[in-house]
Amino acid sequence: MNNPLSITSFSSISPLGTSHATVWDSYLNIDKHYISTRNFSNVPTLISELTTIAKQEIEALKTVNTHYKNLDPSVLMGILVAKKAFKASTWKSTDHFGINMGSSRGATKLFENYHKEFLKTEKASTLSSPTTTLGNISSWIAHELQSKGPEISHSITCSTALHSFLNGVAWINSGLTNKFMVGGSEAPLTSFTIAQMKALKIYSNKVTEPYPCRTLDLEKKRNQMLLGEGAAIFCLEKGIQSNAKAIITGIGYGTEILKHNISISTNANCFQTSMKMAIGKTSNSNIDAIVMHAPGTIKGDLSEYNAICKIFGKKIPLLTSNKWKIGHSFGASGALSIELAILMLQHQKFIPVPFINNPNQNKPLHTILVNAVGFGGNAVTIKIETPTPL
Repeated sequence: MNNPLSITSFSSISPLGTSHATVWDSYLNIDKHYISTRNFSNVPTLISELTTIAKQEIEALKTVNTHYKNLDPSVLMGILVAKKAFKASTWKSTDHFGINMGSSRGATKLFENYHKEFLKTEKASTLSSPTTTLGNISSWIAHELQSKGPEISHSITCSTALHSFLNGVAWINSGLTNKFMVGGSEAPLTSFTIAQMKALKIYSNKVTEPYPCRTLDLEKKRNQMLLGEGAAIFCLEKGIQSNAKAIITGIGYGTEILKHNISISTNANCFQTSMKMAIGKTSNSNIDAIVMHAPGTIKGDLSEYNAICKIFGKKIPLLTSNKWKIGHSFGASGALSIELAILMLQHQKFIPVPFINNPNQNKPLHTILVNAVGFGGNAVTIKIETPTPL
């Protein structure tokens, strides 16, 4: 990637909090996870849900516009983080900027409710289509910000948010716009969605364990993925800006040859391709850390780790993931991983995972890779760096 881009503003909402300070404090609470239980179909189920303050902010947003009360949580979270990121930026509504807010499943709660209603009455509610169409996430953000640029919503399963970064980079480098908002939003804590994950035999049932999701425990005997909710968005600008929080210096992508709907090869060939592309001409020794996708499944964690070993050999960077703290938020997960990477660069502190040994955790952090992959084997890697040399 010859032309670096700046991340000049970002915002998130998740079980970690709603501000940079609260999110970072949650990460600094090294041994604490933000996982609880809630009954779904009368079965205690592990989830990671928004904080009380975050839920209050969502409820307050509904009062801003009468149309907002009918929107899905995935859309509301997207609007909320976009408003905050926009306010923290130097952008104006008159600027020409694009919006790409992706989601793996979109308006999950509304869709399931409308479908239940249809099965009972064989009639669809008037707003069932416009409020569950995936495009309405970016459209409502554009409405709120009164933007003038292109609006894109898309679903590439769990790598959705990082695909939005690919889109933002492509639009900016094409010269069609100098600014783009990118990210992901997901509200998957619904009965049918959780039932689907349980049917795949990948959902954690370790309700009484201290760590219900053992991300990067490469010796675990059971799949221990669980779902969380959240959203994050980032303002991208061309070149290296004086107010950059981090810069994007590499992008990569790769696709598996599928043998099964959720398959991934033993050595995650898709990740090998995406990481090599993102690293580019940078020396492997200059990669300080990797925020892994690592969902907490046996094969998912191990195959990504194997891919890293194939590329880096014995000199493996520091490895981490946030899913043991906040679960897997599908299309928003990559965005929350980018946030973790930026915060580690800003605070010059590595946030570890309890289940894997990382030597030399106190070394300076300058360059971090962020990985994501989804059903279908579509991997993306983003390389971000500190705006100035350490």
